[in-house]
Amino acid sequence: GLVEKKQTFDLSDLIRSMDLEERLYRFRCVEAWSITVPWTGFPLSTLIERCKPLSKATHVQFISAKRPKEMPGLASSPWYPWPYYEGLRMDEAMNDLSLLATGMYGHDLQPANGSPIRLAVPWKYGFKSIKAIVKIDLVDTMPVSLWMKAAPNEYGFYSNVNPEVSHPRWSQRSERRIGESGRRPTLMFNGYEPQVAQLYEGMDLRANY
Repeated sequence: GLVEKKQTFDLSDLIRSMDLEERLYRFRCVEAWSITVPWTGFPLSTLIERCKPLSKATHVQFISAKRPKEMPGLASSPWYPWPYYEGLRMDEAMNDLSLLATGMYGHDLQPANGSPIRLAVPWKYGFKSIKAIVKIDLVDTMPVSLWMKAAPNEYGFYSNVNPEVSHPRWSQRSERRIGESGRRPTLMFNGYEPQVAQLYEGMDLRANY
C-alpha cells in the first residue's frame, strides 16, 4: 500500500521482534453479548510505523486468509464475498488501543480465535477485530468491508459500540455478559470513551454507524 517500505514478514520472525504486551480488553459482539479477554500482542501502530506510511494514506485495510480446506465455513457460506476483509481510519489504527493480538488467556491463538495474528479494537463491535490476517494495505480511500458489502443496511464502516444506535433487528442498549444470568447496560465505546472519543469529535455518531 501507501508506504515507503513495502514488506513481507514471516509471522514468527515478526512476533519475535516485537515487545509483546498483555492487555485485558472488553469484547462486545454486535449480537449483544460480551466478554472480557486477556490478549497478548503488540500495538498496530508499531507495525505501521515500521513500514513508514506515506502522508496520503488515510485508511488501513486488512485481509484474512482464504484457505477453504482448513476453513469449512467458506464453502458452507458461498454467498459471502470471501476472503474476510475490514478497515480502520488511520487515526483509529494508530490509537494505542488498537492491538495486533498473537495470543489470549496466556496461550498462542488457536485457529478458531484467529491464529496466528488478529486485530483487537475494543471500542468497536467484535466483527471489526478481523482474524487470521495475511495482508495489510494502507490506502487513500475508505475500505468497504465484507459486512458492508454483504449487508449494508445493517453494518457500517465505523461500527463503534453505541447504546443509542440499535441494530436493525435488536437493541444495543444492554448486553449479556457470558457467565452471567442477567443483562447489563451497554457503555458508550464499550467503556473506552476517554481513550477514543476525540477521534470522532464533530461527527454525528448516530449517523456514522
